[in-house]
Amino acid sequence: MTYGKSKYGVVAVEAACFASEGVDPIAAWKASAARMFPDSPSCEHKGCPKSTFLGLAESGEIAGVKSGKYTKSMDNRTYAETALKLLRENESWAQSPRELWLRVIEGSNKKHNSQMDVVIALWRAKKFVGQNL
Repeated sequence: MTYGKSKYGVVAVEAACFASEGVDPIAAWKASAARMFPDSPSCEHKGCPKSTFLGLAESGEIAGVKSGKYTKSMDNRTYAETALKLLRENESWAQSPRELWLRVIEGSNKKHNSQMDVVIALWRAKKFVGQNL
């Protein structure tokens, strides 16, 4: 099954699987990102997608993952939570990371930095609490 074209989406789904098996979400993201980007430390350590995943884990939104303190990025956590709320209201937002992002930031000039790729991939993989698993 495809979760989108974004490598960060693939990392997020794999990390969610690891974390749901008891691996700390931070370690799960690091392991997944290292596998996906073995030759690119800058991609491996990119903050926005990582903070988005960790924010969702922190708030207890990822199925099978215990909520806890995983990130300091409240902005990315908020973006992710807002996107998830929108998806729960209207699943069609999962069609376009760009459109979902524009809806999340509502008029702000902030640039998309793979945050919605993470949310949409997790949504498509049914990794959120309350989705039909």
